[in-house]
Amino acid sequence: MTSKNNGLSAALVSNLQDVLSKRKGVVDDGSAEEPPSTSDVTAKEEEDKESDDDSRPIVLVTNGDGIDSPGLVSLVEALVREGLYNVHVCAPQTDKSASSHSMTPGETIAASSVNIKGATSFEVSGTPVDCISLGLSGALFAWSKPILVISGINQGSNCGHQIFYSGAIAAAREALISGVPSLSLSLNWKKDESQESDFRDAVGVCLPLINATIRDIEKGVFPKDCSLNIEIPTSPSSNKGFKVTKQSVWRKSPGWQAVSANRHPGAGNFMSNQQSLGAQLAQLGRDASAAGAARRFTTQKKSIVEIESVGVAGKTESRVKKYFRLEFVAKEEEHTDDDLDIKALEDGFVSVTPLSLLPKIDPETQAVASEWIYKYLNADQ
Repeated sequence: MTSKNNGLSAALVSNLQDVLSKRKGVVDDGSAEEPPSTSDVTAKEEEDKESDDDSRPIVLVTNGDGIDSPGLVSLVEALVREGLYNVHVCAPQTDKSASSHSMTPGETIAASSVNIKGATSFEVSGTPVDCISLGLSGALFAWSKPILVISGINQGSNCGHQIFYSGAIAAAREALISGVPSLSLSLNWKKDESQESDFRDAVGVCLPLINATIRDIEKGVFPKDCSLNIEIPTSPSSNKGFKVTKQSVWRKSPGWQAVSANRHPGAGNFMSNQQSLGAQLAQLGRDASAAGAARRFTTQKKSIVEIESVGVAGKTESRVKKYFRLEFVAKEEEHTDDDLDIKALEDGFVSVTPLSLLPKIDPETQAVASEWIYKYLNADQ
């Protein structure tokens, strides 16, 4: 076979000839060649797709509510539809709300691939912080530093001191610790009022801000040393606009309720068959303490007591074991400072609060972040 190279390199011409001959099912010696199998074609298409995606900025998404939560699904679907980003997901396989900045050192956690169209996704048998730490380690993905980490959309507000309990906020904080810009998104979900479609509306509210964030990260003008906590009102589509806010001291009240022994979580919850007995017992203890953050139960008010008889050195010892569940309850409070996150959220604004790694954000970082937010709000979208 001969061909003019038209100014192309010899290596490229050779590659083109090879591809063309294979498409015809004939190699240079004239012998017939079997057509590639369907699996080979699919693998090649996936390879090509991944190669194309490499040129797009990588966005890593996680949350605290679990990988199947409607908030995360709505966000990922919207990011994929944008077509601008190489979207990766690394999120807890179960609800890990109120897990704060906890991690699981010394234990084996599983990362299983999940089919979310247009995104490379894994569910992890760990906490939100585990997910971000693993995702940024280079052990799970081929890269180790995305352009942005987004945590959310969380089902429930994370204003004020609630950030210290939130697994979603902690995931964004872990990204900041690792030097990666991050956003945390939460919807002020209200029982008997909110519905799943509100998450799609919330995404529509936040997407322009996400796009502006990535654009300015690429330009090197996005504020450093802080993460943005974005709180979306209960009715996202009728919000009153964005408002730069300060962190309040508001929090939900932790309420402990006694439960009967037969409602104690089973030993099989969230356990890997590969875990050691000690690791399983440790996991069980964490699951028992965190379960109330995700579920509401009608329980009896008096303490439930279980008596155990334990034989120690030939003696019988009675021990008292009690079971409790934790549920966070929103407090009715009057807030007078319009610049506080919880006040702006209750008034129907989208609250945007800069958070730092310090217990309280320093004035300089607050000023730089606020300036960027005001610039975004005043820019032509």
